[in-house]
Amino acid sequence: MTSPTRVLVLNSGSSSVKYQLLDMRDSGRLAVGLVERIGEQTSQLKHTLVATGETRRQSGPIADHDAALKAVAEELARDGLGLDSPELAAIGHRVVHGGMFFTEPTVIDDAVLTEIERLIPVAPLHNPANLTGIRTARALRPDLPQVAVFDTAFHTTMPESAARYAIDPKIADRHRIRRYGFHGTSHAYVSRATARLLGKEPSQVNVIVLHLGNGASASAVAGGRCVDTSMGLTPLEGLVMGTRSGDLDPAVIFHLQRVGGMSMEETDTLLNKRSGLFGLCGDNDMREIRRRIDEGDEQAKLAFDIYIHRLKKYIGAYCAVLGRVDAVAFTAGVGENAAPVREAAVAGLETLGLAVDGELNAVRSEEPRLISPAGARVKVAVVPTDEELEIATQTYALVGQH
Repeated sequence: MTSPTRVLVLNSGSSSVKYQLLDMRDSGRLAVGLVERIGEQTSQLKHTLVATGETRRQSGPIADHDAALKAVAEELARDGLGLDSPELAAIGHRVVHGGMFFTEPTVIDDAVLTEIERLIPVAPLHNPANLTGIRTARALRPDLPQVAVFDTAFHTTMPESAARYAIDPKIADRHRIRRYGFHGTSHAYVSRATARLLGKEPSQVNVIVLHLGNGASASAVAGGRCVDTSMGLTPLEGLVMGTRSGDLDPAVIFHLQRVGGMSMEETDTLLNKRSGLFGLCGDNDMREIRRRIDEGDEQAKLAFDIYIHRLKKYIGAYCAVLGRVDAVAFTAGVGENAAPVREAAVAGLETLGLAVDGELNAVRSEEPRLISPAGARVKVAVVPTDEELEIATQTYALVGQH
């Protein structure tokens, strides 16, 4: 009897579940889907069988994550890919925050669940939803290995000099305050894929990875290990993002509360949901911002310029951190698709060995590719991320070990 080779990847959000079923023999997708608006009367389920391209949709109330995952299981079963299939090797779960305790993918048991729950105070929006998905999946298949793959794990290799804030260590340790970083599965995947693009092993390459989506983060990866990243205790720190401010003088918060009379909740909402590109110009879609710039909109141009200025600062900083940079890799929705962002981000950095070729940069492709001129000292790459494949790969490798 052959060993099972399929992995179901689940990404449980507060009101959604994204899923993909992969066959690890060729890393191919068998089915992909999304359940949205869980807990509402207008819930939606979209399920696609990859082999045929057939897409099925459901509308109507889905009360909770338990009902959502049961609906997903039913859709998979309709295609002969049900959770009871003997070919299913494991379920891999995206978990946003693993703290310092979880440095690698981990087979889930009761003790692991308890530790993930203890981390809720540093990830109040994400870990509870991740836990709900895990518990529901374990109830559906208690006999099946379930693996947690943590967004923070890739960044646990940062030295203390990069991970620590300059505050009293006793207070920091008591409240678990340190720089954890996020988007780790993406940074891990893209840094390795960039090494392959250069024809080298990850251990031979120093890469700056720029994960630019609605959430955005940068990382400095030396020989396959993260040595610095832009997000910190929470995903608010670092780059300018779609709705998040990124780096900010902490005293701005005190000022808003003391002088502006804003509550803690109002300040939190401002910085996380009404700042960044959206706060600056009313749009967080880079395509719309570029359209407005082309029409002469000064507010959109200022938002773009602030976004690029912060991005350049991190590229320069990570060149200093790494010492030698072999490549800068753009990924995620904006990084993969917005040629003007890539061009502007490296413009003027020729003394650091960075440049893009205009024609190569304008090409749209779903394949990893170089967009720097031939012979450039530092390669500039566009590398589509694949967090689901990374989770599935890590899950399958761990299950194989057990």
